[in-house]
Amino acid sequence: MPGLLLGDDAPNFQADTTHGPIHFHEFLGSSWGILFSHPRDFTPVCTTELGRAAKLAPEFARRNIKMIALSIDDVSDHLCWSKDINAYNGDEAKEKLPFPIIADSKRELAVQLGMLDPDERDKDGIPLTARVVFVFGPDKKLKLSILYPATTGRNFDEILRVVDSLQLTAAQKVATPVDWKPGDQVMVIPSVPDEEAKKLFPGGVHTKELPSGKKYLRYTPQPQ
Repeated sequence: MPGLLLGDDAPNFQADTTHGPIHFHEFLGSSWGILFSHPRDFTPVCTTELGRAAKLAPEFARRNIKMIALSIDDVSDHLCWSKDINAYNGDEAKEKLPFPIIADSKRELAVQLGMLDPDERDKDGIPLTARVVFVFGPDKKLKLSILYPATTGRNFDEILRVVDSLQLTAAQKVATPVDWKPGDQVMVIPSVPDEEAKKLFPGGVHTKELPSGKKYLRYTPQPQ
């Protein structure tokens, strides 16, 4: 079956984009990367999403994340659509956004990556591209996959929150609990023994007492 699973290598596809031709691995370089797909150009929800993504481009750059979008129209349509997106943001109606948009007019890449939504179809009855979010690590492996139907817009604040968790937990032996936000307490992962945890986390480790007597809820201040 086409598509990507967590831990899979990012395919090194070639594509035309609004910033010129790319090889995906070369585009990513040693950075983190986020690829987000859209059903099609000149559609309402997609315009609001790409507008929000453009506004948040400095936040993604601060986290060393390369951004790239995909839509099933061609580059000329993407460039024209970019004017609408910039105008929606209240900015100058320029042809380019802070990140490239991949042209996928034949839907070959959408099929390869498992992005088609079988329940949402265009006026010709062809399945639309779903709203996929793929986050790749510097090792070019898939670290996160979120799949929204075509009718539901994404929450980019949540995507940034998840990226913060991915980058923190890649560097530290911690996990982030429910509704965690940067700066909140984190949890020591179960594979770290208590004595090692004391050395790793000088801010201290607090264990919540539970009826089972099992001491698996171990909290510590977020490491820097």
